[in-house]
Amino acid sequence: MNHKLISFLLLVLGYTNLCIAQQTELPYIKHKDGRHCLMVDGKPFLMLGAQCNNSSAWPDTLPEVWSAMEQLKVNTLEIPIYWEQFEPQKGQFDYSVIDTIITQAREHNVRVVLLWFATWKNGSNHYMPGWMKQQPEKYPNMINKEGQEIDSPSPHAEATLNEDVRAFSAFMKHLKEFDKQHTVIMVQVQNEPGAWGSVRDYSKDAQKIFDKPVPKEVLKAVGKNPKSNKNWKEVFGNDADEFFQVWHVAQYIGKIAEAGKDIYPLPLYVNAAIRNPINPGPPYYQVGGPNDNVFELWKAAAPAVDVLAPDIYFSDTETYLKAMELYARGDNPLFVPETFWHDDFPKFFYSALGYGAIGYAPFGLDNTRIRINKKGEVMTAKEMYEPTAINFELFAPMASEIARLNFDGKIQTAVQLVPVDPTADRGNAVDRVNYITDKTLHLKSWDADVAFGTFSRLSRSEFQPQHPDGRFLIAELSENQFLVCGYHCRVMFKPSEKNKNSNWQYLTVEEGHYENGVFKVERILNGDQTDWGLNFDSPKVLRVTLYTR
Repeated sequence: MNHKLISFLLLVLGYTNLCIAQQTELPYIKHKDGRHCLMVDGKPFLMLGAQCNNSSAWPDTLPEVWSAMEQLKVNTLEIPIYWEQFEPQKGQFDYSVIDTIITQAREHNVRVVLLWFATWKNGSNHYMPGWMKQQPEKYPNMINKEGQEIDSPSPHAEATLNEDVRAFSAFMKHLKEFDKQHTVIMVQVQNEPGAWGSVRDYSKDAQKIFDKPVPKEVLKAVGKNPKSNKNWKEVFGNDADEFFQVWHVAQYIGKIAEAGKDIYPLPLYVNAAIRNPINPGPPYYQVGGPNDNVFELWKAAAPAVDVLAPDIYFSDTETYLKAMELYARGDNPLFVPETFWHDDFPKFFYSALGYGAIGYAPFGLDNTRIRINKKGEVMTAKEMYEPTAINFELFAPMASEIARLNFDGKIQTAVQLVPVDPTADRGNAVDRVNYITDKTLHLKSWDADVAFGTFSRLSRSEFQPQHPDGRFLIAELSENQFLVCGYHCRVMFKPSEKNKNSNWQYLTVEEGHYENGVFKVERILNGDQTDWGLNFDSPKVLRVTLYTR
C-alpha cells in the first residue's frame, strides 16, 4: 500500500478517535425527587473508591498506589494534587504529575478524583508554595483571641485568595485540555478547610469585618430579616464567631470553585472534618468547613460546589450512621470521601448505599506505609485490603445498575449494629414463622427479615466473626422480584399488605452476576440452599422471584 495513503488513513483514524474522546459526555450529578446520581459517560456511576496516603501522589510512589488499587478492586482513585508542586515558582505551572496520574489511571482502567491541596489541608496551609510561605505578611495566618498566630490561613487574606483562584484556574484549564476522555470525574476543592485552636480570625482586619453589619446574603440564608443592620454579634449571639468564620471560609472557597467551574464544569465537592453529629458540644471541632449545622451558609456562599461531603471517623455505630443521615439531603448527595477501612467498618459501605450515596472511599489504602496489626505484627496485604475488596469485588460488575436503582429509590440496606450472642434466641430450625429477625425491611408487597452472623439452617452458629460486620442490600426489580446481596447475614421473605396471610414460595432463586448491564445466571438455588432462608456466609448476588399461592 502507498505510504502516503497509510499516513492519511492513520491521520483519519487518529482524528476519529480524538473526536470520539471529545464527544464523551462530561461527568455531572443528576437530581430527581431529592435523589442524586453521578453520571459518567452518560451512564449512572457508583464510585467504589479509595484514597491514597497524602504523600503518595508522586511518580516514584505511584506503582505502590496502583498495586493497592488492583487488590482493592476499586473503580475510582482519590489522589492529591499539591499546590507546592504544581506552582513551584509564581506563575510557572508544572503539569507533569497531573499528566502522569491521568495517563497511568487510564492504563489501569480506573477513574480519578483529584484533591486540590492548596490554601487548606486539614486546616493548615502546609501545601502552599514555598514562595508564599516565605511572605507571611502578604499571605497571613489567623490570629487567636490572645493575639497569637495559629497554624491556619486567614480566610480574609485577599492576596492568598487571588493566588489560589489563579492557580486553580490554571489547573482546571489544563484538565479540560488534557483529559478529553474524562478520566477525572470529580475535583475536591481544598481539604478539610477551617481552623483548629481558634473559632475565628481575631486579627484587626477580621475584627473590622466582624463589627460591620451582617451581609444580606447571610441573613437570607439563615432566615433572618435581610433588612437588619446589626453586626455579627448582635444577630447571632453565641454562634457569631463560628458563623462568621464559616461564611468567610465558604465564600473564599466558593470563589475558587466558581472560577474553576467557569473554565471546566466538572462536579466539585468540599470535604469536612465533621463535628460529632450527636454530641457536638461547643465548637472545639474544626470550624469553617461544611458541618451539619452550617449547611445553609455553605450553600449560599459556595453555590458552585456540588457536594458537601463528610469525612467519617467515628467508631460508634449510632454516630457513624447519624453523620450519613445528616449529609444525605434533597439538596446534597451523600458522598463519603474518607473513612476507616479496618475491622467491621467496611459494612458501612452498605449503609451509605441505603442513604443513596454516589460514592464511598476508605482513606490511606496503598502500599507506601507499613501497618501493624493488633498483635504487633506487620499487616499482610490481605489483612489490609480484603475488608474493602470484599465489597468492591462484589459490586464492581453491577456498579452502574446499583447507581441506577438507587437513583430510582429502589434500594434498602441494613447492617449489624451489635455483636450477636449465639447462645441467645437461636430460633426454630423447622418453623418458617418463628425465625430469627434482627431487622425487617418493608417492600411494596413483601417484608424481608434479616438476621446477622453465620447460620446453620435458621440457627446462628456459635462461631461468629470477631467484629459485627454483617451487611445486607435489597433492590426492588419489580413487585415480586429482587436483587439481593450481603455478607454474614441471612434473609427470609414473607408477604405483606394485601397478601399478608398468604402462603408463599420462591419461584426462582438465581445466583449470578452482572455483565454489561445484563444479569447472568450462574446457577439456580433450591432445596437446602433456600428452604431455611437465604444465607450469605460468603458474599454473593442473588436474583429472587417470589409468588403467593
